[in-house]
Amino acid sequence: MSSMPHEILIGVTGGIAAYKTAAVVSRLVQNGHGVSVVITRHARQFVGPVTFEALTGRPVFCELFSHSQPLGPHIDLAQRADVCCIAPATANILGKAASGIADDLVSTLILAFTGPLLFAPAMHCHMWNKPAVQRNLATLTKDGYQIIQPEEGWLSCRHRGMGRMASPERIVAAIEETFNGPR
Repeated sequence: MSSMPHEILIGVTGGIAAYKTAAVVSRLVQNGHGVSVVITRHARQFVGPVTFEALTGRPVFCELFSHSQPLGPHIDLAQRADVCCIAPATANILGKAASGIADDLVSTLILAFTGPLLFAPAMHCHMWNKPAVQRNLATLTKDGYQIIQPEEGWLSCRHRGMGRMASPERIVAAIEETFNGPR
């Protein structure tokens, strides 16, 4: 656990590993951090906003435009957070981030956020091994983003291979390690 509480932004995209992100959020809150969650439309097919609202005690952000935030939630949230982590980071969000595409709240936040940004990829092993995905990961790494490498193991598609999202413990540790580096 880090010595002082920080403000953490978690982006949840549409993969079955989103259920693990609930454990990440819970652990961060238990460690004393403020956590805000942004969730994509596809992520809501796996874990609902109510789960994250209960874990954080805060509203969950789903839409790019909001009457209560005239500058847009992407600006407000990006300015308040010390660190941002996208978990699970699907092939889709990795491609958007590597190309600078901003067509929903999570992808727009990635461009608006100026602090440490981590991606915890999760996808089918065949997707993980595609040259396009590996190029996108290389681009993101070159651009200064941190990749929390996935693990090899049993995947929800009933295959065994690389692409399983890192454990909640590894993701929490990677997030908290950013607080000890240069700011």
